[in-house]
Amino acid sequence: HTYGTFGALKIDKRLFCVTLEPPDIENESNISSIPAQQYICKRVHSPKYGDVFEVENVPNRTHVLIHPGNTIDHTMGCILLAQYVGKLKNNRAIINSGNTYMAFMKLMDPFKDFHLTIKEEY
Repeated sequence: HTYGTFGALKIDKRLFCVTLEPPDIENESNISSIPAQQYICKRVHSPKYGDVFEVENVPNRTHVLIHPGNTIDHTMGCILLAQYVGKLKNNRAIINSGNTYMAFMKLMDPFKDFHLTIKEEY
């Protein structure tokens, strides 16, 4: 799908925000969503985004980060966080990403890593 893969992030079984990844293109590096399974996310420093979490051990992939952004043009295989789904320049997008990402990082401040489960649901 040209708009990407939209999802929801739950923390402690409660909806926290919406997510956006690239479309599912068989886990191709930099252009695909990541496979549905369990991962460990570790806090790392990104030259572009600063303090972020990296999704570890994605098969055949590296540098899969969780960071702010609004459209699939802002993700190269990473997971974007925002408050809600909407439109930017007539394209489907996720909105209020900067504030949502800052709230996520504040909530995750005490943690160096966390468990991420990605499920496919339609």
